[in-house]
Amino acid sequence: MNIHNLLKIALKALNNNKMRCFLTMLGVIIGVGAVIAMLAIGQGSKNSIKAQISEMGSNMIMIFPGAERRGGVRQSSDDMQTLKPSDYEALVNQASTIANITPTVNGSGQWINGNNNYPSQAQGVNTQYLDIRQRKVTQGEMFTEEDVKRAAKVCVVGKTLVENLFPDGTDPIGKVVRFGSIPMTIIGVLDEKGYNTMGQDQDDLALVPYTTVMKRVLATDYLQGIQASAINEDMTDETINEITEILRTQHKLRDGEEDNFTIRSMQELAEMISSTSSMMTVLLAAVAGISLLVGGIGIMNIMIVSVTERTREIGLRMSIGATGRDIMMQFLIEAIIISVTGGVIGILTGALATWMISFFAHWPVQIDVAAVILSFVVCTAIGIIFGFYPAAKASNLDPIEAIRYE
Repeated sequence: MNIHNLLKIALKALNNNKMRCFLTMLGVIIGVGAVIAMLAIGQGSKNSIKAQISEMGSNMIMIFPGAERRGGVRQSSDDMQTLKPSDYEALVNQASTIANITPTVNGSGQWINGNNNYPSQAQGVNTQYLDIRQRKVTQGEMFTEEDVKRAAKVCVVGKTLVENLFPDGTDPIGKVVRFGSIPMTIIGVLDEKGYNTMGQDQDDLALVPYTTVMKRVLATDYLQGIQASAINEDMTDETINEITEILRTQHKLRDGEEDNFTIRSMQELAEMISSTSSMMTVLLAAVAGISLLVGGIGIMNIMIVSVTERTREIGLRMSIGATGRDIMMQFLIEAIIISVTGGVIGILTGALATWMISFFAHWPVQIDVAAVILSFVVCTAIGIIFGFYPAAKASNLDPIEAIRYE
């Protein structure tokens, strides 16, 4: 018997049991839809994190005082004072692979403008901070190296700070606000960035010359950190090695002695987050894949029931010339039709679920074409694998015994 006739017989048999056929498909539909939606969420999250890190500068390097914490041991205050302005100057003068570099010192407090106040930070940096973090000044201007040298009381603020200190929409440029008791003149407004994937408001900041924060706000002679950027992303490791060598020389550390500073790169952070995200995506897909397996078991179960119900039909068809191979092919085709149709509907359901997640929850999502193709292939494989046993059982029936079956 040719495939065309077998297909017609299989479709007629499925049409006679529409509800049972649909309920069998449901397991496959839910499984495929869940796999596609989970992979879309995982892929979207990974891409979003990569984009955020890229915006911050994938070649950015951060230097912190003190050795890396081990076993949750708390470090003393002396450990946190190991970075000095002289270290920054040494890196500026000696490092050949650094494109931009800035010291960082942050002071927390209230920003006040008349009756309006807002708790935030004064981030002490130099003029190269904007290039390192890939930020721009959209209104006014950035402070100058001269402002840094004389510890000028000027600041460049983010959108969030402007909205809270000037709720009536007043132009902030040239206005004098206070940080605690220190008057600061706003000379610029930063471009709007919004929230990052960690939920941090990137516009809630005020950039101030680092010398101003050190002398007028914190009254300290040490740095809380140093940020730098390599000439390009490929040179990040080389730059880290060069920085390490210069700082060890500056701190007079002997061979074998542990570093009293910690260096982190955005590249390293990106790899760590990407690895964690990939692991979570695989876990989500595996959980969703279990429902797909359950759907396959449902197909096998319903096909075994179908074989039992249609035993006399199988006997009659064999008695008029149908071979065991014809019977096997018929039931295999039925199983494949159920799984493939369920897979197609599942793909559409997964795409719809992904769109709804993006539209209503505003989560970053991205449907992976490879996941769609894989889901379709797996559905076909499930139809063949889980349909084979019932089909083989049907093909091995004795025609005479099958006709007598009650």
